Amino acid sequence: MVSCSPDVQWLIMRDNNSFLLKGNDMVFTREPNNLTNKNAFRYNGLIHKKTVGVEAAQDGKGVVLVTKKQNAKNKPNKWERRVTLKKDWRRNLTSIRNEICKGKYRRDLKKAALRRASAVLKSQKPVTAVKKRKPRTKRE
Repeated sequence: MVSCSPDVQWLIMRDNNSFLLKGNDMVFTREPNNLTNKNAFRYNGLIHKKTVGVEAAQDGKGVVLVTKKQNAKNKPNKWERRVTLKKDWRRNLTSIRNEICKGKYRRDLKKAALRRASAVLKSQKPVTAVKKRKPRTKRE
């Protein structure tokens, strides 16, 4: 496999690939490690050496932080490093923030990763039933 720069790869695959969803003048993508599902060079999870992804955990409790390893570029089976975060909401977001910023790993994706993680965690909360209020009655 011939390796080329991410810019050249983006020019080849930006209009035609199997992950694209086109319709109503909008273009989205379903590729792995794309935090916003936008078809943009910045968020593309296939062409960059360092990518960040946030997914729901298998059991429906917590999130999985997915990063791409640098030393396994010729071994697609071992590309990803997956860390399951099952702490409480605030500590999960702090762990993601520390992994991205303090580890100097794609700082430009910090906000998108935190938004995706909070959306996943919010969707896992149980829905509470809202009690109907009874109308007030006049007291005599």
